[in-house]
Amino acid sequence: MALIDLSAPIRQDPAEWPDVLRTDIEYESHAQGAKAIEEIFGVKPELLRDREGWTTETFLRFGTHNSTHVDAPWHYNSTIGGKPAKPIDELPLEWFLAAGVIVDATDRADGEALSAADVQERLPRELAPLDIVLVRTGRDESYGKPEYIALGPGVSAEATRWLYEQGIRVMGIDAWGWDKPLHLQAEEAKQSGKAGVFWAAHQVDLDYCQIERLCNLGALPDEGFQVACFPLRIEGGSAAPARVVAIVP
Repeated sequence: MALIDLSAPIRQDPAEWPDVLRTDIEYESHAQGAKAIEEIFGVKPELLRDREGWTTETFLRFGTHNSTHVDAPWHYNSTIGGKPAKPIDELPLEWFLAAGVIVDATDRADGEALSAADVQERLPRELAPLDIVLVRTGRDESYGKPEYIALGPGVSAEATRWLYEQGIRVMGIDAWGWDKPLHLQAEEAKQSGKAGVFWAAHQVDLDYCQIERLCNLGALPDEGFQVACFPLRIEGGSAAPARVVAIVP
């Protein structure tokens, strides 16, 4: 079998990026590690191999929604179906290892959200409960660039609801977000003056997860593979980073 990494790298972002979007990582060298060992334990560098100590990395800034991540229902609203929404650490592990299918949306323009009919027409096979549905847009080619946030067709609330009705609890996309780009949603919401236009698919009031900012979906067949996408167990978290891997026979 082949293991295909569908996760974006976690790396230092440019300093000019807004705080809410930026990841900052501090790297400690082997020399700094040797100094720490001497300070803590009194073991001098000459007692270490090549006078080197451990290396460590510290996240100075790393949001749970940075890089490839799984959104929990708690991210969308405080209640789902009239009950307290579940955070990431309370979701069943069974959701995150299942057969995957691809919905190809590489032909769709930015902001041209997929309807339920669109999804049905593009599915390679009939869905089974707990399948993981991944929407391939090709926008991962722009991952790490400032314009990435503004790209992607998005998935409608109607399509999200239809997937949920088929028993799907985890759905993902290789764009910045599951809904159409935020700036397009914002304009539509302000023009309509109605609730439920901005962030429509997120706030569809359903107990489901999204995987956002996937990569390499183009390397997958449309069906016949498994997806492992276990999120980190962050207590009370609205999301968590995940190493998403496709298992292809």
